[in-house]
Amino acid sequence: MDTMRDRFTAVASRLLDEDPRLAVVLAVISGERFADAARDHPDRVIDVGIREQLLVSVAGGLALTGLRPIVHTFAGFLVERPFEQIKLDLGHQDTGAVLVSSGASYDIAAGGRTHQAPGDVALLDTLDGWTVHVPGHPDEAEALLRHAAADDDHRVYVRLSEQCNRTAHLVSPGRFQVLREGRAGVVVAVGPLLDAALAAVADMDVTVLYASTVRPFDAAGLRAAVEGTDAADVVLVEPYLAGASAPFAAEALVDLPHRVLALGTARQELRRYGTWQEHVAAHGLDAPALRARIGAFLTSSLHPAGAVGSGVR
Repeated sequence: MDTMRDRFTAVASRLLDEDPRLAVVLAVISGERFADAARDHPDRVIDVGIREQLLVSVAGGLALTGLRPIVHTFAGFLVERPFEQIKLDLGHQDTGAVLVSSGASYDIAAGGRTHQAPGDVALLDTLDGWTVHVPGHPDEAEALLRHAAADDDHRVYVRLSEQCNRTAHLVSPGRFQVLREGRAGVVVAVGPLLDAALAAVADMDVTVLYASTVRPFDAAGLRAAVEGTDAADVVLVEPYLAGASAPFAAEALVDLPHRVLALGTARQELRRYGTWQEHVAAHGLDAPALRARIGAFLTSSLHPAGAVGSGVR
């Protein structure tokens, strides 16, 4: 099976053939993958070199001319390093673009801290008007990319990962999918962590929602799922900074007594490079760890029935 990054570069190249509004802006990363597209569309495949701030500024300029820029590099170089340009050249100027990252939180673990970006979604949450897609399979990445490219002027972030689920699910941007129903609580599994979450709760009586789009957060979908359970216990399983979606879940359930356990990557920096698989395990996001953490939360008597609390960890 191809990776999400493989699928992105192939599909984006085809989209350049199909839609003259589109442009691809690069900062060296994946440049060789767009060599044929650059030959065919030299005015719409732009490599700015290792200048990530310029990468986003050029995208803002292209958007002002009526083009729809697709901007790509590793997550840390796409969201964190040029954050001021995202805030000003896209947000303040109210221009649209499609930011497509690769590397996720720890895919490039051997690259060290500069190549790790577990805080990207939380950082974008400080800005208004962003749609955030977190596909869990290359087929989903293609569908979400095509949806974002066809949009007129919205700001969209597509977060690609080496980790992926065994099978794809039909994506409905902005809506969570109900994969199974139960009475003991609700688990919201995001993108590539779905398989691990499903394995973790295989014998638990819980509803499982799948999120390939996390912003906007499907408040109505979560609320409907919670209202179908006996206990308003919600577990968020996200492949980036723990607690990123907790405020959105709390807002969705603001008038209902509820508990939230937010699972994701910790703020603590792991200083052994290792592999992304080792980082997933170290952050307690593999199936055995999720099973233990979710099981303990759902059977916990620390919060009496009817209490409102947050189990962000």
